[in-house]
Amino acid sequence: MAPPSDFELMSSMMQKIIQLERKVKTQAVDIEHKARRIAVLEEKLNLLQEAKAKSTSNGNKDEELVKLCLELQNQVWEMEKFLNDYGMIWVGRYEEREQANSHLPGATNARRSFRMNYDLVLQNIQELNMVAGEGESHVTAVPGGAKLTQQSSIPLWLYKNGIVMFSGPFRSYQDPRTQEFIQDLVDGFFPSELQERFPNGVPFQVSDKRDEEFIVRQPGTVFPGRGQTIDGAGRHSVYSSEQTSSTAPKQSQIPGKKLSMEQFLRKLPETVVKEGKVISIRDSIKTHLLGFPDGGKSHSVTTVETSALQALRERETDSSLSAQDVATLRLKSEDGMETFIMRMYFTETIGDLRHYLDLKRGPGAALYDIISAFPQRCYSDDTQTLLSCGLTPNAALLLRPQASSHRQCGDTENNNRQLIVK
Repeated sequence: MAPPSDFELMSSMMQKIIQLERKVKTQAVDIEHKARRIAVLEEKLNLLQEAKAKSTSNGNKDEELVKLCLELQNQVWEMEKFLNDYGMIWVGRYEEREQANSHLPGATNARRSFRMNYDLVLQNIQELNMVAGEGESHVTAVPGGAKLTQQSSIPLWLYKNGIVMFSGPFRSYQDPRTQEFIQDLVDGFFPSELQERFPNGVPFQVSDKRDEEFIVRQPGTVFPGRGQTIDGAGRHSVYSSEQTSSTAPKQSQIPGKKLSMEQFLRKLPETVVKEGKVISIRDSIKTHLLGFPDGGKSHSVTTVETSALQALRERETDSSLSAQDVATLRLKSEDGMETFIMRMYFTETIGDLRHYLDLKRGPGAALYDIISAFPQRCYSDDTQTLLSCGLTPNAALLLRPQASSHRQCGDTENNNRQLIVK
């Protein structure tokens, strides 16, 4: 067998060198990966050692704190025992007691001053009065019939140092019940202490006296019976308990200038719109206070006979009759002393309305125009139906003399035309 040639030897040597180079590169990559892993493990080891050292130091600190606490408790016990030997106790400083009481769960600082937000209370009371139906009239049964009455309101005085509700007594803002009462109003709720008495709410008549301080006058004790005093001249002066009590101020009276009826009425709004109806507040309250407006003629309510009213009466006796759409109209006379109640069909016209009124008022009645306050409109077209005029299912109208309201009707029609053009 012939020996390998030089070329063959060189080829085999080159192949081995290539294999060794590949192996060297692979081992270099493995060494790099292992070096990185070693660095990560060393970092984790350092963190573990640091955490272990901290836990050891914290454990030592905890032991030191426990030991210090025991020593302080022992000192406190010895001091209390020493004070007890002399009949004394340790109460601490005033600031420490106040701070300790303020951190008690559920505790309140009674010395904290109560802050009264008058503007917010007045604003919320106005909203509550609207919800409670301020200005609304209700039918109340009276002997021989019924009448419209308004719900009475609760008088409430807001002073600088407290409140007065109803006829008293005075309630200071430092009273917890008063603070709860005011807090309910601040939160926009009806006061809880009045919910049992007024479950549906009640309006408040508020008097803002935030700049005045209520002074409670305690009446002095009066000697019962008659007493005698001797003056310097030797004369006898006789006083009785009745004379003294008559001059003493009464605690139940609210100080301040009383308002006259006219001043009280001027503070009220003239009209209030409720559910599309215009309600005259001043006239209603004046009628309630005087019994009748202007101290003269009494206000009367008259039901006008109409075909719709007769049909309703027949339907009550005969159930076979079919019901039709009927509107209820309330018309107040020119002087406001008489109100006409009319039941009419939706399809009847303004001319039919005038016909019924003329029959009721008689031939000698003055000419008039029919207007509405809200929306402001004059009903001069006798061919329009109640339905087309928007007077259904009920409406409140006013009668005005034709001479004084003719210009008003013209102005109203012109305004409506301008709105249509725009």
